[in-house]
Order: sequence, then structure tokens, then C-alpha cells
Amino acid sequence: MNSVTNLSTPADVTKLVADAAATHGAQAQKMLQAGSAKARVALESGVAQAQDAGAKLARAAEDAAEFSRGNVEAMTSAAQLYFSGMQDIARQAIANVQSLSQHAIDGAKALTAAKSLKELTDLQSSLACTAFEKSLADANTLREQMTKLTEAAFAPLTARATVASEKFRRPLAA
Repeated sequence: MNSVTNLSTPADVTKLVADAAATHGAQAQKMLQAGSAKARVALESGVAQAQDAGAKLARAAEDAAEFSRGNVEAMTSAAQLYFSGMQDIARQAIANVQSLSQHAIDGAKALTAAKSLKELTDLQSSLACTAFEKSLADANTLREQMTKLTEAAFAPLTARATVASEKFRRPLAA
């Protein structure tokens, strides 16, 4: 406040303004430089964080696309195995029916050649028993084939389910 009272001449005022400008101008310049440096650091940090987040997002999108591609491949493989196996089973079922039909035709021929009623009933009983046993054996064979086919067709899907459970057990940051 002493300097305010000594402002008797215009030169004193000019000197006071010049001194204040020199003192406060340097401080203002330092503050501006410090603020600019802090702003630059904050901006660079923000850009780096945005780039990192973008890279993580791109990686996550690639992982999701790869996971989906694997799912489609597993479904395709399962469908191919299933339909191929069903064709084989259908062929086997047709062969079983043809075999039983041939057995029935041969049995009918044998029945017509029977010489007595006892021979006819014994032959008929034998043919029926043989047909029944063959039908059971064929049914068991088809059941086993269906079980194997089901296991084989579901194997790719089971593998994908295992991959999915392992993937979702890991933390998202990993």
C-alpha cells in the first residue's frame, strides 16, 4: 500500500504498472505454461486410454466372431455326422426288412412243402421263433447304432459347450 501513496507523478504510475506487469506477467506466463503442460498430459492420457479401449473392443469383436465361427462349424459338423449316420441306419433297417421278408418267403415255401400237420406246426413255430429272435437282434443292433450316432453327432456340440464354459469362466479382463 505504500506504493499507492507514492503515486504523485505519472512516472510513478508508469513505473508501478511496469513493475506489476513484470512481476505478474512472469507469474501469468508460468501459470499458462504449467496449465498447458497439464492439459497436454491429460489429453495425451485420454487419447492413449481411448486407443487402448478401442484395441480391446476390436479384440473382443474378433474373439466373438471367432467364437461364432466355431459354433457354426460345430453345428455343420454335427449335422453332417447325423445325416450321414441316419443314411447308414436307414440302409441297415431296409436290409433288415428285406432279410425278414426273405425269411418269411422261405418259410412260406417250407410250410407248403410240409408233409404232416405236426411238421407244419413245428416248422411254423420254428419260423416264428427265428423271425422274433432276428427282429430282436436287428432292433438291438439299430439301437446301438443310434446310440453311437447320437454320441458322434453331439461330440462337436459338446466340445463347443466346453469351450464356451471355459471362455466364460475366465475373467473378462483376461
